[in-house]
Amino acid sequence: MTAVLVHGVPETAAVWGRLQEHLVGDVVTLSLPGFGAPLPDGFEPTKEAYAGWLTGELASFDEPVHLVAHDWGALLSLRVLAGQPTNIASWVLDTGNIDDDFAWHDMAQLWISPGGEEFMEGLLAMSVEDRAALLAGAGVPEDGALDIAAGIDATMASSVLSLYRSAVNVGAEWGPGIDQITGRGLLIESENDPYGAPGRIRRLADRTGAQVAPLAGCGHWWMLDDPASAAAVITDFWG
Repeated sequence: MTAVLVHGVPETAAVWGRLQEHLVGDVVTLSLPGFGAPLPDGFEPTKEAYAGWLTGELASFDEPVHLVAHDWGALLSLRVLAGQPTNIASWVLDTGNIDDDFAWHDMAQLWISPGGEEFMEGLLAMSVEDRAALLAGAGVPEDGALDIAAGIDATMASSVLSLYRSAVNVGAEWGPGIDQITGRGLLIESENDPYGAPGRIRRLADRTGAQVAPLAGCGHWWMLDDPASAAAVITDFWG
């Protein structure tokens, strides 16, 4: 059965490289438009547009697939799963519950604010090495920070700002749909994720019936921190 991997923001599909080395079977990585892939003509990088895009991508598989998604990929997957697609054999996500009290982390708040453009201009003016150092300070493992930094370009920067600004009220707008999610689910709970609010993973598990898999010693980028352990957890869940 094919596994479909969906990356987060600000990343490209390259973030999955180390995990893929430990997964068996067919693995497909999707690239969000504007994130290591061109923006289609007329595509507006908003949360609803990305959710629609992901719905279409997943629907293109004739056979059931295992969905694995990280960060914004996981948030978009919650929206897609709320529509109860029929060809998702299982799903593995690392996001927590979203509801009316959902609050974005500090960096997202900056991107949403008028200061977002200035931040992105400064980021693009940096060398790839300096960008990687900034990402490492935000929690990206050093051996993966350079790959992520190299993928950041002007298209991604503008897409990030547009996406987050479309998602100011994502909790109120997408939260109610979570109660419609069914199927076999697993939630990755990284021990050292600085972007996860306490209890959000467990709350989402309660609402969806998903299992919870703690990853000791891992942060937000668990697929880079300990890809072998993460792959073992996911493969065991599939089995």
